[in-house]
Amino acid sequence: MPQRAATIMSVVGARPNFMKLAPLAHVLTRRRDVQHIVVHTGQHYDAEMSEVFLTGLDIPHPDYNLLVGSASHAQQTAMIMQRFEPVCLERRPDVVLVYGDVNSTVAAALVAAKLGIRVGHVEAGLRSRDWSMPEEVNRVVTDRLSDLLFIPSRDAGDNLRAEGTPAERIHFVGNIMIDSLAAILAQQPQLNGKAGERAGGPYVVVTLHRPSNVDDPATLQGLLEGLADLAEERRVVFPVHPRTRARIEALHWQPRTEQFALIDPLSYADMLSLVIASDLVITDSGGLQEETSFLGIPCLTVRPNTERPITCVEGTNRLVGPGADALRQAAREVWGRRRTPPARIERWDGKAAERIAAVLCDGARFDPTEPLQ
Repeated sequence: MPQRAATIMSVVGARPNFMKLAPLAHVLTRRRDVQHIVVHTGQHYDAEMSEVFLTGLDIPHPDYNLLVGSASHAQQTAMIMQRFEPVCLERRPDVVLVYGDVNSTVAAALVAAKLGIRVGHVEAGLRSRDWSMPEEVNRVVTDRLSDLLFIPSRDAGDNLRAEGTPAERIHFVGNIMIDSLAAILAQQPQLNGKAGERAGGPYVVVTLHRPSNVDDPATLQGLLEGLADLAEERRVVFPVHPRTRARIEALHWQPRTEQFALIDPLSYADMLSLVIASDLVITDSGGLQEETSFLGIPCLTVRPNTERPITCVEGTNRLVGPGADALRQAAREVWGRRRTPPARIERWDGKAAERIAAVLCDGARFDPTEPLQ
């Protein structure tokens, strides 16, 4: 008999987590037999990267904020564990839900598992097989600790079964990121094209924040020069992550044309509006690979691999190296070539949160080995 949860504790800490929490928080609010507690670790300590997202997604104010802030991977993970354990001991949840692959994810999973509290991992089973990425370590460890693995695609289930995960722990609920996207498009249909009008004609959206792209000065310099070359042909709009801005400032680099705009981070709605009206997205973000595939917008991911291969196989994503020449060539091949209609990817239908709630609260089962009815 599946266990049903009455007290569910969600742990979030970084911008992508908030987008995954929002739809599930809304679904759980409608269930009167469930107490949903939200813990914000404070991993994204910058207000532009945290508070603006909480407000924009209409997420309930966190019940706890651990105020961890920036630190090395080890120090940050340790501080989250130290500050999260007393919260678990005080509230004694039936299940701790963790999201994605950030340090908050693995830290909370470790604390809950050691206290004998069930762990649910939202967006489980993704694998890049690149152990140089801290996120890959976080994914694998979190999945090993989790009792409930909520996967966004069938290939994620294949990865888990290949690692020996019992099949009954795996639930093919779909992509919860798409829940947030679909909800905001339904609520604010005027988003479509609004940012495009502001940008003044065809443009490319850029986001870069991964250490492999921004921490090495030569790599970052090459990327910026390649983007500057593209700006001679298309306007480039780059909402800059605080981490990336610090690296750019250290280079004393400035765009050589007004066609290349470095702007502050945007709310989710404004970022989505910007993406929807763009000709191309250049990114190293996991979430944007999925969103552009859902929307049919060309995407270049500046990485040698991806934990979301379905976006390359069924979506609009393409991997590209960080070299300026490779970036320019790939951009010119794909920009403006939208897929119409966009690909229909299995269970990317805006109902992932409902399925997760059904597993947690009703004992439902979503077997990834069974065909859809």
